[in-house]
Amino acid sequence: MSLLELENVTLKFGGVVAVDDVSFSVEEGEVFALVGPNGAGKSTVFNLISRIYDPFAGDIRFEEQSILSKQSHEIARLGIARTFQNIELFEQATVLQNLLVGRHTHRKSNPVSEVLFLPSVRREERRHRKAVEEVIDFLDLQPYREKYIAGLPYGVRKVVEMGRALAIEPKLLLLDEPASGLSVEETQDVAFWIEDIKKLMGITVLMVEHDMHLVSSVSDRVMALADGKTLAIGTPEEVQNDPKVIEAYIGADDEEGAA
Repeated sequence: MSLLELENVTLKFGGVVAVDDVSFSVEEGEVFALVGPNGAGKSTVFNLISRIYDPFAGDIRFEEQSILSKQSHEIARLGIARTFQNIELFEQATVLQNLLVGRHTHRKSNPVSEVLFLPSVRREERRHRKAVEEVIDFLDLQPYREKYIAGLPYGVRKVVEMGRALAIEPKLLLLDEPASGLSVEETQDVAFWIEDIKKLMGITVLMVEHDMHLVSSVSDRVMALADGKTLAIGTPEEVQNDPKVIEAYIGADDEEGAA
């Protein structure tokens, strides 16, 4: 079953078409990757799904229901979580506290019961702590759980942001360049985690990534974009060997060399 569907989605900024009549579906239980040169529209697609942008045309469906009427703050409650290219964490809070933020969609208590610290609130707090500790164990974050984000290496911060998204217990996880800025060893760890997120947690993954080795190693299907348009959809090998994709990447390399 298609968990996520984009149908003829177009987004314009003034006279610039950032996403041009894009359609694709993400099947439940797969890892689907969006690839393409810088400025291809990949992160813009994420922002459309996250309801940060409203499409000019087309529809976006999650579990067969249109989400265009939803606001951005409602998306997590549907079961969609995401990370960002630029890490968005609370730097003066600990790893544990940042992960607990990811539990906000599951909170059922009200301000009065929390002030009185009723037994129901205590039970709920224990449940949230247990869920977060499971994520900490899964991502090997035990050495950092009480450390402040501001003092952590970049690679650890990337993992913490993934952990906060997992704490939401999503059905669909959007990973925006999870390997960006990471070493080869750290990227290998990300590959292992993505595979386990899919196999052990049963979470569907939609990923934007430039590292084609990572894309090839974890993705079931890939869609290549350029200038906001779909170039190809298929297995990693099929997309990498598509003439239009090769031309788009070589053209991007030539332009970067000329610059």
